[in-house]
Amino acid sequence: MIHAMLRAPARSHGLLAFAASLAAGHAAAQPPDIGVAPVVLDGGPYVFDTAEQHGIRVDVLVRGLAHPFSLAFLPNGDALIAERGGAARRIRGATGPAPALDPDPVPGGPPPSGERVGGLHDIALHPEFERNRTVHLTYNEVEPAAASGPAGPVRMAMKVLRARFDGERLTDLETIYSAGARDGGSGSRLAFGTDGSLYVTTGAPFDDAAQRLDSPYGKVLRLDADGGIPSDNPFAGRGDALPEIFSLGHRDQLGLAVHETGAVLAAEHGPNGGDEINLILPGRNYGWPGHSYGRNYDGSRISALPVVEGIEQPLVLWVPSIAPTGLAFYSGAKIPAWKGNLFVGSARRGEIPRTGGLERIVLNERLEELRRERLLTDLHQRIRDVREGPDGLLYVITDEDDGALLRIAPTTLD
Repeated sequence: MIHAMLRAPARSHGLLAFAASLAAGHAAAQPPDIGVAPVVLDGGPYVFDTAEQHGIRVDVLVRGLAHPFSLAFLPNGDALIAERGGAARRIRGATGPAPALDPDPVPGGPPPSGERVGGLHDIALHPEFERNRTVHLTYNEVEPAAASGPAGPVRMAMKVLRARFDGERLTDLETIYSAGARDGGSGSRLAFGTDGSLYVTTGAPFDDAAQRLDSPYGKVLRLDADGGIPSDNPFAGRGDALPEIFSLGHRDQLGLAVHETGAVLAAEHGPNGGDEINLILPGRNYGWPGHSYGRNYDGSRISALPVVEGIEQPLVLWVPSIAPTGLAFYSGAKIPAWKGNLFVGSARRGEIPRTGGLERIVLNERLEELRRERLLTDLHQRIRDVREGPDGLLYVITDEDDGALLRIAPTTLD
């Protein structure tokens, strides 16, 4: 059954349910019981009208994923998916007519974590995967409770792992970089540059680590594929800075993509509004925590002057927040009206739960924004990652208890 959503939804997915009253003095907390009613995806497909590409079909390919965080396609059309804090999963024939989720996790991966932001996060294939079968992962290793103390905050270290995927399992799993333990943790992303270097995002949402050159947190890091440090990194050779740092002043970065020109873009969460897409340049400072367009959760401004000399300004800005996640440039031919567009996953909009979707941004040749469009909002899903498949179509994963892989194609596609 096709759910036609051309111009108007075919059925209601629920009304906003607001709390009857809000307790006073909760400045740092979100009001309870707000947001639209939960929506459970059925078998689909769903059909929408969209700008420039009139008519898209969204197919629900598989369900049963536990809060998937990252998606990577294998050359044969299978997909590897990293479940946040959990396991790597495999979808056989993900780009074909009958995708199937393997019932068991991919063997040989890192151990799962009971902490919400602990454990596995991102997964990416080496640019020469067909030759070397190498996969890179980001992982938050949680210290034992005894190391943190019975009443202390949970401590964890962001690590970059490397393994071989032999077609059925991960082998030779090893740590090639460790950022060292810190209180709390954040999500992380990685992406290979056009020069073969490996970019890694780290978060520092709650302290001043983002501005410290002796801390790898709140940064974009640049590594060699084996975990080494490129000699041309902007802080290499300085005694007062970590040589792996490429840029600083970042809050919580949950999206990373490399344009065909080599430009590196990262999606960064503001605290309450002030979400950004940044063009990552060597040695530049992006402002956090001193300068932000966002607000504290009680509504007060983070900074009186988000625009100051020496602080890079975002390419794209959202006020209110959209909780940006995965990033992908579309370069295929199957959806010609969207070629060259940037796609950004969104977990929620304006601090309202279950209002996520997919953002489409049209950029000029200088990567400056021309216009943007919100997609898939009627599905009310947290979109955690978006990728172009080897078949030239778009794929997204939903960050839900019963997470799903969705495929986006033109309705005119044969």
